[in-house]
Amino acid sequence: MERQPATHEVFEFERADDAWRNIDDVVMGGRSSSWMEVDRGKARFRGRLSLENNGGFASVRSDLLTESLAGAEGLALRLRGDGRTYQLRLRTDGAFDGPSYQMEIEPPKGVWTVLEIPFAAFRPTLRGRELTGVPPVASAEIRTIGILIADKQEGAFELEVDWIRAF
Repeated sequence: MERQPATHEVFEFERADDAWRNIDDVVMGGRSSSWMEVDRGKARFRGRLSLENNGGFASVRSDLLTESLAGAEGLALRLRGDGRTYQLRLRTDGAFDGPSYQMEIEPPKGVWTVLEIPFAAFRPTLRGRELTGVPPVASAEIRTIGILIADKQEGAFELEVDWIRAF
């Protein structure tokens, strides 16, 4: 039986209009594509990763959070993976580009699992490069949550997300 962390909900994916927008390597001339579809209380981040034309990443990002995560220590996610490596990304502003805080995850293939990730585990980065001299992410400053795949493996991918909660 899965342990349920003490949390408050961030995304429960109960509505098909939960807003997530894709940002793929096409912004740099690549050919990857992705989307987040919400159906029957679950979200699926899916698409196709392409290395053509110097591509190699696909991502989705939430709209600005409507609730502050102040006081939270981290995120808990119930996921079912496809055997690939993904990144969770946190942003402290609504800008299209700029620094983010990231953490790699490898949810097991075909098995629902709950991952609990403390905010202290997220590293500050800019376009995939770790930044130095940047303070750790402050929970009260988190504005968006994103999921990215850039594992250098061409082909289809799918990561299922049941919920995202703050703990």
